[in-house]
Amino acid sequence: MTGHITAAVAALADELPGWVTLLRAPNPGPMTLDGTNTWVLRAGPGAPALVVDPGPADDGHLAAIAAHAPVATVLITHGHPDHTEGSPRLRELLGGAPVRAVDPAHSHGGPPLTAGEVLPAAGLTVRALPTPGHTGDSVCFLVEHGDERVVLTGDTILGRGTTVVAHPDGQLGAYFDSLELLSTYRGIPALPGHGPALADCGAAAEFYLAHRRARLDQVRQAVAEGARTAPEVVARVYTDVDRSLWWAAEWSVRAQLDYLGVPPEPADRS
Repeated sequence: MTGHITAAVAALADELPGWVTLLRAPNPGPMTLDGTNTWVLRAGPGAPALVVDPGPADDGHLAAIAAHAPVATVLITHGHPDHTEGSPRLRELLGGAPVRAVDPAHSHGGPPLTAGEVLPAAGLTVRALPTPGHTGDSVCFLVEHGDERVVLTGDTILGRGTTVVAHPDGQLGAYFDSLELLSTYRGIPALPGHGPALADCGAAAEFYLAHRRARLDQVRQAVAEGARTAPEVVARVYTDVDRSLWWAAEWSVRAQLDYLGVPPEPADRS
């Protein structure tokens, strides 16, 4: 699920590496941008592929993914339905390929992912980077093929716009830490869960950090002026956001209020 800025957050990647294929699900919308990005990674002809984020349970989309068989493993960046709903059916289409996620509820046929784990992949090196914040179970993947590297960022960094901190599962402090981690991957392309690929994961993470800190300052000021509930803060701070998305902004504001130590009131049911 995405956030509230619609411009690209960093320079777009000129092209994808030859070993990366993007399959975009037909689920566009305000919270999914052009649709969920499913990434297929394969070291070379005949090598088993890795699939990252199957997306929704759309028959055509899942069939397009399955056409890239053989698939060794399906990886999940986080448990939101627009990334995971198609997992059970895709696993059937792939003859039982394991699906692995941080959350055991979304892991099927394989153990949950662990922080820093290096996954076996023919010709690829895949490292799980724990990046909670958008959700508690968010993870990114650093993938190396020869001298090329990419970071698959799920909804932690998007190709366009900023992401929601989905409080109470998502936590702003954890999100800051995750963005600090991703900011160290300078010059490495980011392959996001929604939107276009970006040329520089580190630059995008730094943009996100600056944006989040600026929003936090705005929320802090709104609280100083008397706002206490998420709806009150949104009405003061998110005037640049379409009102139809204020419900999503309230998630992030609740995370910000929690980070600032502002106790929830009855009208702010977080």
